[in-house]
Amino acid sequence: MTDAKTPDDTANAMWGGRFASGPDAIMTAINASIGYDRRLYTQDIRGSRAHAAMLAAQGIIDSKDAEAIREGLLTVLSEIEAGNFPFSEALEDIHMNVEARLKELIGEPAGRLHTGRSRNDQVATDFRLWVRDQCDAAIQGLRALIGSALGQAEAGADWVMPGFTHLQTAQPVTWGHHMMAYVEMFGRDLSRFQDARKRMNESPLGAAALAGTGYPIDREATARALDFDRPMANSLDAVSDRDFALEFLSAASICAVHLSRLAEELVIWSSAQFRFVSMSDKWSTGSSIMPQKRNPDAAELIRAKIGRILGANVALFTVMKGLPLAYSKDMQEDKEQVFDAADNLMLALAAMTGMLADLTANREKMEAAASAGFSTATDLADWLVREAGLPFRDAHHVTGSLVALAEEQGVDLPDLTLAQMQSVNPAITEDVFNVLGVHNSVASRQSYGGTAPDQVRAQIARWKGQL
Repeated sequence: MTDAKTPDDTANAMWGGRFASGPDAIMTAINASIGYDRRLYTQDIRGSRAHAAMLAAQGIIDSKDAEAIREGLLTVLSEIEAGNFPFSEALEDIHMNVEARLKELIGEPAGRLHTGRSRNDQVATDFRLWVRDQCDAAIQGLRALIGSALGQAEAGADWVMPGFTHLQTAQPVTWGHHMMAYVEMFGRDLSRFQDARKRMNESPLGAAALAGTGYPIDREATARALDFDRPMANSLDAVSDRDFALEFLSAASICAVHLSRLAEELVIWSSAQFRFVSMSDKWSTGSSIMPQKRNPDAAELIRAKIGRILGANVALFTVMKGLPLAYSKDMQEDKEQVFDAADNLMLALAAMTGMLADLTANREKMEAAASAGFSTATDLADWLVREAGLPFRDAHHVTGSLVALAEEQGVDLPDLTLAQMQSVNPAITEDVFNVLGVHNSVASRQSYGGTAPDQVRAQIARWKGQL
């Protein structure tokens, strides 16, 4: 039976004998992080178990104490997972909350757990483990999203649609080619998270407060136990940098930009003015006053997530800028924005994956739009270069004149007669009509990475192999 203690008594016991009185309410409020860092409980308990096992293996604590610590930590874990854990703001953070509860459960051996480590290397380890888990989650989320985009690309590898520059009709492309552009973007996002994970996979545990420890610890053993590749090589660096979190946020920000761009296109394409795609009911909402409306709310919310994720990135960069080595309390502000960004990134990835899987592309609408707006003008200019021997600048001028003539006649380029074309340049022959159709146009784009359907299918096959 333990004596009843006030929150101040408990906090003072955890801090040690340096402080005669506890903090007032405002100091407690600004100092405490348990309201959000409790999310690190799995990583905190895992790190403590690895540390205790190493201390016993090195003979720093005896095996009986190590076993009591191991069992006590498992009890704490089960209490937290069951929602029965008494979190205390007076104990500041997840580390001290776990340790205080461990002492209630097992008594004196709990005090030996902190041998050879500090809260500085403890939090650096916990946070690094958590961010590493988020990299893994993002990698899996991106793999699923790429799979959905590949499904759309495969279904419409030869479906013609307008390609745009400045949101103006430029040249015909295929639906598959457009979808594969996002596959490439999300593929680079995938590689960024993989690269970041590899760089962050070093263990800070054992760096202690900033200078290492005089105890004969085995940092290689704790690194292996926590699935790190190796311990970090400098104790100051281990406790004082958060570049792993910054790199995660940077990768998340770029990924969120790509998600936002695709979401914007889905919003445009699903409008009554385009009707290129239809969203399923799962990803649309209605209007409270206009019964005809089908609003692409999920896409719009994904489009907005970049604001939160990039904001988190800027916030943490600002926190870390100019901090002297090693640890400063400023770094307590490293977690909330990372937690929020990770949550919103995973939500956006999952929503976009579901939307693409359910999306219906309107082949007829896209082809009709691709056939309008003089989208084969470049094909005509290229034909004049190849077949009529004109320099490209002259061919560009002739094509511009033919576009102006078609506009005057109220028709598209393929609808002009041969006589009308020859009135602009007599070198034009009947063969020109072979390149003016949109299907002929996309089929001719056979350069590597081009929009020709067989090129698109080759890229789909390559990505399927990679995944």
